[in-house]
Amino acid sequence: MKDRIGFGYDVHKLSEGEELWLGGILIPHEKGTIAHSDGDVLIHAICDAMLGAAKLRDIGYQFPDSSDEFKNIDSKILLKRTNDLIHGKDYKIGNIDATVVAQRPILKDYIPKMEETLAEVLNIDAEDISIKATTSEKLGFEGREEGISVYAVIIIEKN
Repeated sequence: MKDRIGFGYDVHKLSEGEELWLGGILIPHEKGTIAHSDGDVLIHAICDAMLGAAKLRDIGYQFPDSSDEFKNIDSKILLKRTNDLIHGKDYKIGNIDATVVAQRPILKDYIPKMEETLAEVLNIDAEDISIKATTSEKLGFEGREEGISVYAVIIIEKN
């Protein structure tokens, strides 16, 4: 069996009056992400990690933000399509580990639901998904609450 590792990173600007979607769930907050899609930075980073591991380029290549097809799309659809792409190369997910960097909101209470939601979309066990959240100690764009970023790694395994 050949395992492959992928790394993903995504960032979105935050703005008042926008919705904040993370891990496929709507998080109540006065700021949300500005994006072509629903702006789910967590799903986008996971998609990039999956695509990179399978040598399928990146989310911008597969789902370009210049396409009206992806305007305001639910990122769970992109995640499902990404999963289909890696399955098409005869890979399956081993595990996912992701870290969300945001000063606010505090995300710890939402993490179990995010993991369950992502697991359902990917048709894997929630135990195979680990999401963590951290602040940047008020440093940088995350600390100033101008944006949110996510780092994700994945192991995929050949079927």
